[in-house]
Amino acid sequence: MSEVTITGVDLAKRVFQLHGAHNDGSVAFRKKLSRGQFLTFVSQQPKCLIAMEACATAHGWGREFEALGHDVRLIPPSYVKPFVKRQKNDVADAEAIVEAALRPTMRFVAVKSEDQQARAMLFRTRQMFVGQRTQMINALRGHLAEHGLVAARGPAHLKQLVDALADNDTTLHIEVRELGRMYLEQIEGMNARVAELDAKMRCADKKADLVRRAQTMPGVGPVTALAIETFAPDLATFRRGRDFAAWLGLVPKQHSTGGKARLGKSSKMGQRDIRTLLVSGAMAVLQAVERFDTPNNGWASGSWHGTSIARSPSFRSA
Repeated sequence: MSEVTITGVDLAKRVFQLHGAHNDGSVAFRKKLSRGQFLTFVSQQPKCLIAMEACATAHGWGREFEALGHDVRLIPPSYVKPFVKRQKNDVADAEAIVEAALRPTMRFVAVKSEDQQARAMLFRTRQMFVGQRTQMINALRGHLAEHGLVAARGPAHLKQLVDALADNDTTLHIEVRELGRMYLEQIEGMNARVAELDAKMRCADKKADLVRRAQTMPGVGPVTALAIETFAPDLATFRRGRDFAAWLGLVPKQHSTGGKARLGKSSKMGQRDIRTLLVSGAMAVLQAVERFDTPNNGWASGSWHGTSIARSPSFRSA
């Protein structure tokens, strides 16, 4: 046991599989531990490298192991999969994690701090509430459309439905009006929750220097800046902006062989939340170029007018 230099851990809810290896990669031990035994066993081991897949619970365990003096490395699950031998099971997964961690060119995920995970929960919670609000608005629109009351999509057109339900002279059935008011009460509650979370996000923006600096870029607001600070690794790890774009999945997907480059659509292999927000912000900036001519948007105007989407009649009419 004293010669163990790396331990691979296949995480789970209740049962954890450990694979210990020597410096040359040979097997030192294989153990299956319950959740109560796991941390006690690791605390009794000499300082070593502990490798895990970067899953939902890995960051919390990683902080625990770092507090015990161990070196922690988190590996994206897609990078571990090629090292699994034949059958897929916990023992093979733990061994594959060790094999992947021993590769000199392997890429690792930084362990997130508690503050980062708290901001991630704030971001996800707001995202969930916005989605639920949209779901309720669309449900109300669909129900009322069956009774002849049609409104455009989006929260901005909700007032039309509110006025129709409040009109005592309307021809809507009384039960339809009562149920519609129930929808409106829930939507109003969601609006209050989203506004409360927005205030918390603005408060979080003031505490992080990276978030404040990110908002100086065109098309980047508080939500996008907070998502970058929360979900992206340290930006100093990227040598140039294109490397960050590749991490986000904003570069073409390659299927090249024999020295012939074949580039397809955007790979979309990175962090979805950041990518979606940045694309939405960039489109907003480019659409503003059409309306406002300032000395600082010459580069955007030239690239925007040269794109096929800008010349598309469907886009012009949108």
